[in-house]
Amino acid sequence: MARITALGGVFFRSPDPQALAAWYRDKLGFSIEDWGGALISAQGKGPPHGVWAPFDNNTNYFKPSSREFMINFAVDDLDGFLAALEANGVEVKGRQQMDGMGKFAWILDPDGTKIELWEPEE
Repeated sequence: MARITALGGVFFRSPDPQALAAWYRDKLGFSIEDWGGALISAQGKGPPHGVWAPFDNNTNYFKPSSREFMINFAVDDLDGFLAALEANGVEVKGRQQMDGMGKFAWILDPDGTKIELWEPEE
């Protein structure tokens, strides 16, 4: 039987896609392609897979965002990544260590989308 083998991407609307792409380039280090998006390849230590997880409509997990989705990016050094973000004017909304999972932190992009940054446990 045919099956899904990988997360192919995250696609969403934005009132200003070019400005949002520039923010992801300047703040998160994305290499923005000519077509306006970015290709993210697994590198170094990181998760062996992406996660697809529906949440209950009444969840508070996406707050303070009012968006219907959240984006999770794995990072190899959460503390270093957050220090660079804060030095670049990005406010960190919270941090958490979860046994068996790793370290997490949250920021908002200019459209108000919650971004979860995750350093997986080794």
